[in-house]
Amino acid sequence: MKSVLRVLLFAIIGIPMLAFAIANRHFVPVGIDPFAVDNTDTALSVPLFLIVFATLILGVLLGGMATWFGQGKHRRAARLAKADAAQLRAAKLESSDNKS
Repeated sequence: MKSVLRVLLFAIIGIPMLAFAIANRHFVPVGIDPFAVDNTDTALSVPLFLIVFATLILGVLLGGMATWFGQGKHRRAARLAKADAAQLRAAKLESSDNKS
């Protein structure tokens, strides 16, 4: 069931992305120097869909990194709680062994 949903989700996302890529195959100049707009020496000619997809991927990566760093304190608290629970479990086992 999960594989069917996964394929369906990829189709729902992938087909419009493929259509967008086919519709925007023309090359556009991407200027590297913001002060010399008409200078073609510092411009790259790249298909438009590559610019859009690269921007989306970069946004997802930056958002993921921001979330990862923002949740660091929660991961640390969970790690400490897990270590405390393991320590208490070991102490409980040791005390029950001594009573026997």
